[in-house]
Amino acid sequence: MLLNRLRALLQFTTILPLGRTVDFSLFASHTYLYPLSGYVIGGLAGLTAFWIGIPEIRAAVALIAVLGITGANHFDGLLDLGDGLMAHGGSEGRIRALTDRQIGTGGFAAGCTVLLLTFAALSSLPEILWALVAAEVLAKFSMALLTAYGAPFHDGLHAYLYHRAKPWFPFAAGICCLPLVLLPLPYLPLSGAVLAALLIPFVLLVIADRLFGGVNGDVVGASGEITRAVVLCALVLIPASALF
Repeated sequence: MLLNRLRALLQFTTILPLGRTVDFSLFASHTYLYPLSGYVIGGLAGLTAFWIGIPEIRAAVALIAVLGITGANHFDGLLDLGDGLMAHGGSEGRIRALTDRQIGTGGFAAGCTVLLLTFAALSSLPEILWALVAAEVLAKFSMALLTAYGAPFHDGLHAYLYHRAKPWFPFAAGICCLPLVLLPLPYLPLSGAVLAALLIPFVLLVIADRLFGGVNGDVVGASGEITRAVVLCALVLIPASALF
């Protein structure tokens, strides 16, 4: 049963060839498993690029690998959120911009900003494999947290997951993240990365409640993309800061 839940999780979060499609409800009722897909995505993307000696090319290949493995599914949510944030006309206009299929200036700006931050952080890391694993795991934790606590503003995939989530799911997702302490990453930057993974979904929750009246799948996906970028930046900036 656990293997089928993991297959359902990976079939939702990646485009990996995993055989026949399993019942999605196996994952929908266990969204605290989100971080486990981060180990797979981050590990595969890191292995794709870690051996490349030129930092900029290594970072570009790692970023392409992440987008390729995930099918850019959650990145699409980031673009939609960017459009919703930049739209005018009150909550109804913002929701229309958030949920339509067109990509506008706001989405372009949001996507470019997050991609640039992610690329800059990856190219600044002396070793990206473990950093990318940590970033992906914490990105998926942020999605698990927002899935459990982000009340939906309309029916849809997020509403389906939200109504099957329990208040304790984020705590279980946090337990799934505990193996990160075994990675060869300094504890202080890793602590900053964990703090980012807690703060970003709550900030997005406040923003989404104010502007849209709730959360949808685009906001959840955007949380993962933004968290990944900020976690990688934290792993770079905290060791380099004179404050630490």
